[in-house]
Amino acid sequence: MTLAVLYSRASVGIDAPEVRIEVHLTNGLPGLAIVGMPETAVRESKDRVRSALINAGFEYPQRRITVNLAPADLPKEGGRYDLAIALGVLAASNQIPVEQLADFECYGELSLSAELRPVSGILPAALACARSGRKMLVPSINASEACLPQDNQVFTADHLLKVTAALHGQQQLPQAQLNPEQRQHQLLAMLDLMDVKGQFQARRALEIAAAGQHHLLLVGPPGTGKTLLASRLPGILPAMTEQDALEVMALSSITGRFDMEEWGQRPFRSPHHTASGVALVGGGARPKPGEISLAHNGVLFLDELPEYDRRVLEVLREPLESGEIHISRANQQVKYPSKFQLVAAMNPCPCGYFGDSLRSCRCSAKQVKNYQSRLSGPLLDRIDLQVAVTSLPPEQLASVSPGEASSVVQERVTQAHQKQLSRAGKSNAHLTGRELDQLVQLQPDASQLLQQAMEQLGLSPRSYHRILKVARTIADLANEEQVGVSAVSEALGLRQLDRYMQQVG
Repeated sequence: MTLAVLYSRASVGIDAPEVRIEVHLTNGLPGLAIVGMPETAVRESKDRVRSALINAGFEYPQRRITVNLAPADLPKEGGRYDLAIALGVLAASNQIPVEQLADFECYGELSLSAELRPVSGILPAALACARSGRKMLVPSINASEACLPQDNQVFTADHLLKVTAALHGQQQLPQAQLNPEQRQHQLLAMLDLMDVKGQFQARRALEIAAAGQHHLLLVGPPGTGKTLLASRLPGILPAMTEQDALEVMALSSITGRFDMEEWGQRPFRSPHHTASGVALVGGGARPKPGEISLAHNGVLFLDELPEYDRRVLEVLREPLESGEIHISRANQQVKYPSKFQLVAAMNPCPCGYFGDSLRSCRCSAKQVKNYQSRLSGPLLDRIDLQVAVTSLPPEQLASVSPGEASSVVQERVTQAHQKQLSRAGKSNAHLTGRELDQLVQLQPDASQLLQQAMEQLGLSPRSYHRILKVARTIADLANEEQVGVSAVSEALGLRQLDRYMQQVG
């Protein structure tokens, strides 16, 4: 036999399209050529494969070897095709039987001594492999990652000789499986909301944000606990579904940061304010996910929000609305999910003490206005909750008792979230304008109050809809069918940056 066909998968964003590895031996000048849009690491696999086969004791064919990675118009990168190419060369030269390979998808980078090394992006390939009904052959280190999809059959090896011995029937490859305990969401020690003293309005805003998946902006002097509050949000969010957890782990797999201990944990990403736009949304010659995608189904925390470059912040506007990011390059277009919850923190002025009851502000009105104007109106419109975090007097800080634990708050949040899923199949923050008209029933007094507030504060239609969404979440937490005056009043009270702007103006 001079032709062998094996299967693997490429990595294109969060997808894993099938790749056929076709190996053909023919007469001619000895050599190995790889075609099918291989990038540098794939082209270099011919040298790794040659050394691995020789060092494993196989005969390297002294013939013309052509390796085609189909489809030809799909870019291929990385060392994931080494094992498939090596097995294809052995099968085409009749050194191993090829019949069993039709049921497998093969992954793994080869060392020069024929050991199998792990590769990144295995989980998206495992999800696609499970849907195709094939079995998966991966390096031993990738076993837990490949086993996450429940229907996937995963066989592992740490050396090429073990794979060839199994194909000859001399031994069996171990089939990897996860224990039920490993598949359950890990209950790691989360940062507890009980650590926050005082700040009852900010705690309430955090609970509302978690229940409806609303974006949150914390405004206050330095040292008042804004970062402390933001770091507690993942601990009160509802538990992730299996599908959500798989999406989070798939993104980690693509970046090579897969860690089984993070299974079931909501991400919390906190990039530095010097981060570029590409770092936030993703990019590169081969587009990789950015911070907003790594925060998918979790929290993206932007501290010192006005210190970010304005052009960097503006790139968040579309993902905040759509929940996904499209990255286009000359030779590739990739879509990554980015359904994150934004939590931002900022000082009200350059010195940090504008409106503080304990310290006086040293900034002029112009300085305060210039500082706050670094944030564009369209971006602020997309943030549902804008809450002031005030300084606590020392005597109050010493005497205040701890608040509720995260587990207690999470229970209320989960109940409110389930109401939203039963009503609309999504969180309140993701309701469209038409869905708001159908699902949010305002009492007459509440409607009148909202209209007056719109006129006095000059809020945009988008702000109007976001206030409605927050009011609906507040009513859900109170187990109320209709949205009353109290819910609308509290929702209006949680847009405090508008009043900051009015004070400065």
